[in-house]
Amino acid sequence: MSTPTVTSPLTSLQTGHVALNVSDLDRSKAFYQRVFGLEVLKEGTDASQRWVFLARDGKLLITLFQQSSGTFVTTAPGLHHLSFQVESVDQVRAVEQTVRQTGATVFHDGVVAHSEGADSGGLFFADPDGIRLEVFAPTGVAGSPAPS
Repeated sequence: MSTPTVTSPLTSLQTGHVALNVSDLDRSKAFYQRVFGLEVLKEGTDASQRWVFLARDGKLLITLFQQSSGTFVTTAPGLHHLSFQVESVDQVRAVEQTVRQTGATVFHDGVVAHSEGADSGGLFFADPDGIRLEVFAPTGVAGSPAPS
């Protein structure tokens, strides 16, 4: 059985910002600012509803909401990982140094190719709540091992 072709009136579509639930807003805000160089665009300070808008060059990228407990669960439906593209593998390696300084979990052995023989690849790691993140470059990773 084939899937019917779906047409859409949209002429353009891109991801806006990503909103994440975190267990400790101050800890997560510091992590995302340090690793990604994000700045606070706006912040909700009501103790019963804490959140922060994090931006780069004035553009909102991530919203953090302090409204969960525990850690990210990979066995439930939802986000698999959040990925950010940078310009070069040198920038990926710079992020790797920062991530390692934070003590965050790094998956694999650091920077890996997206697949065997691929020139694109990146670093896979977890934020303080275990949310899986990736920073990748579209080229420059050829010859690096691919994760299994």
